[in-house]
Order: sequence, then structure tokens, then C-alpha cells
Amino acid sequence: MESAGAGGINSNECENVARKREMSEESEANTVDSLVDLPFATIDIIDDCGITDVPQINLERSKEKEWNNKDKIKKRKKKQKDDQPNYFLSVPITNKEIIKEIKILQNAIIQQDQRLAKAMNSDGSFHITLLVMQLLNEDEINIGIDALLELKPFVEEILQGKTLTLPFEGVDTFGNQVGFVKLAEGDHINPLLEIADAAKRTFQEKGILAGESRPFKPHLTFMKLSKAPWLRKKGVKKIDPKFYEKFISHRFGEEMVHRIDLCSMLKKKQSNGYYHCESSIVIGDKNGGEPDDAELVRLSKRLVENAVLKAVQQYLEETQNKNKPGDGSSVKTEEADRNGTDSDNNRK
Repeated sequence: MESAGAGGINSNECENVARKREMSEESEANTVDSLVDLPFATIDIIDDCGITDVPQINLERSKEKEWNNKDKIKKRKKKQKDDQPNYFLSVPITNKEIIKEIKILQNAIIQQDQRLAKAMNSDGSFHITLLVMQLLNEDEINIGIDALLELKPFVEEILQGKTLTLPFEGVDTFGNQVGFVKLAEGDHINPLLEIADAAKRTFQEKGILAGESRPFKPHLTFMKLSKAPWLRKKGVKKIDPKFYEKFISHRFGEEMVHRIDLCSMLKKKQSNGYYHCESSIVIGDKNGGEPDDAELVRLSKRLVENAVLKAVQQYLEETQNKNKPGDGSSVKTEEADRNGTDSDNNRK
């Protein structure tokens, strides 16, 4: 056996060092392979060995996946825009006590953050949404009106002559973005759900794109952060629960359901703050069954609009018929017949 010289190493020590290097390199390679499978594998890994090739491949794959995801999001947004509802069935809130109590709630929140004033719904627009739908033109609006009229007997059958009273109690939010007054639990829930279901079925049977995938949850919205998008830039990203904590169990009053309206989300609102209404059905026996002034105005406007449309359509049809080939000779024949008749009358 050779003895080690000064500063030298023997053959056994050389073999041990070589074996350790191989084990170290194998361990480092295994470590990199295991990191690739982790969620942060797209981050460049720079270790003592300078190994960055495997994560780099995943980074490229990640970028490709990111582009694919962006493309999917664009397509999804386009589909959502194409399917975006623009009409809804509304149960208007007309009880002055409820409106007054909601105004108190809104003012209490505004006192804690003045910026939220722009996120509040106007008192004339308070309602419960039964159904959302998409009506793209006048023909579809008329089909929607027909569907609403067909809904009335179903509602009457559900209620069996009884009054549907909705009590409101407490406050909650949807994801801290939409604030609403809750509908209290009770026997009124089932008939309201049945009416909403009958409405969805009636409108869909007419071929109208109506309803949502999520379950129907009746609520009375009083504020939405989306009404003032600039609030997010100002740091207001959610409705703080402490703003309405005093109203968690507050009783707001009761609303007797007396009307269901077909309303537009986009058309100009009425002077009282309520949505543009295409048509309505009266539920129950409010005011002895007589329509109120607002309903009479809406019905009158609708009748006038329909009359004008029919007159325009008739005029267009007559104009098209006159322009058809051969119509000129028939007109001349009619004129000749009239002239002949006039001559005969003169002779007499």
C-alpha cells in the first residue's frame, strides 16, 4: 500500500470523494425533478449547479397555458355578454314603512363612510326580482308581455285567493359586494318560490332566454358597490359588516304583493325612480281590483305604441304591394272603372 505524500491523498480517499460527488449530483437532480411537480415550478430555480433548464420548459408551457386561459376567458366573456339579461320580472316595494326604514339603514351606512352614498339604490327602485331574461327586440318584448299575461292564472291558482304578504327582517350581503334586506322565514316562502318557478317555465316555453343557473333567493337590494366602480380605486373593495351590524335583526315591515311588472334594466327610469315598465299584472284585490294611475299610464302608452307600430307595418305592406310588377295596370284599370262610373252618373 502506498503511503500518502505531503498534501496528497491515497487511492481509497479518491474513490470516496468521487462516490460522494456522484451521490451529490444525483441528489441535486432528484431535487430539481421533485420541484418541477410543485405549484411554484414555473419560477426559475437557480442552485449551485446552475440547473435552470427543466423549470424553464415548464415556464414556457405555463405561458402557453396562460394564453389559452386568456382566450377561454375572452370567449366566456363574449358568451356572457351575448346571454346578458336586459329585462326582469319585478315585485315592486310600495310600503312606505319599508322604504323609510331602508332609508334609515342607508343613511346610517353613509354616516360611517360618505363615499358609499353613490352605491345606494334609490328609494323608488326597491323591488324583488322574480326572474331575469333577455329580450332583444320589439317582437320579443311583445312575446314577453304575452308570457306575463299567461302567468297571471298560474299565480292565482298558487295563491288560491289568499294575500301574499312578505315580511322583511335583517340585513346581509352577497360576497360583501351587494347589500340587501332579507326576507324573513315563514309560510310565504313556498308560494313565492312557486310563482318564480311558474314564471321561469312560462317564459321559457315561449322561447325566451330566461332564468339563472343559481337557485332563486328572494332579496331586497339597497346598495351595490358596482354602481360606483371608482370606489375600488379609492380603497373601498367591500361592504364592511360593522356598517350594518345594528340592523342584523331589524324589522323593516311587510309588503303585500299586488303587482308583477316586466321591467327593462337599460331603458330610462321613470320620474319616481322606478324602472321602465313594459306591462304589469295585478295580483290580489288591491284598490278594489282597479289599476292605479301609474299602471293606467303604462297601459295607455303601450296601446299607443302598438297602434303606431301596426299603422307603420300596414303602410309598409301597402307600399310594397304597389311596387310589385303588374300593379300599375291594375291601378289604371281601377281609375278607368271609376271614370266610367263618373260618366254614367253624369248621364243620369
